Amino acid sequence: MSGEKDLIKLLKSMNPEPKSEEYVFISLKGAVYGDAPELKPTAMFMEDEGMTLVIPRSIADELGIAYESVFRCITLRVHSSLDAVGFSATIAGALAKRGISANIMAGYFHDHIFVPSERAEEALSILKELSETLKAQETRATNYP
Repeated sequence: MSGEKDLIKLLKSMNPEPKSEEYVFISLKGAVYGDAPELKPTAMFMEDEGMTLVIPRSIADELGIAYESVFRCITLRVHSSLDAVGFSATIAGALAKRGISANIMAGYFHDHIFVPSERAEEALSILKELSETLKAQETRATNYP
């Protein structure tokens, strides 16, 4: 099943869903895929400087792992295509207008946005408002005599 590519459809049906857990980004120099399973990573990316992991804050705290910032994840429940154009940019732009950083990761089915933990509820409201505004515009256009 391929995902949605139409930007307006994606935005109207993004259905943002926050996760309650907090996450941190860490880097493990010299690590390779499969290292550190005890950290229970949610995401991994190999960079020249090391293996970046997104892990639960609770595990980092428990193991004394240093981190700089704390994030919450908002999953966009719409099944977006990896070939969709402008979806991540529109989301990041809407949040940037309010001074909220957006670290976006695309999964096979959904996009996941890591936002500063203390601004997660505000970010969620912005995304819902964006979606609802587009739905309302469509309804007005459809009901126009």
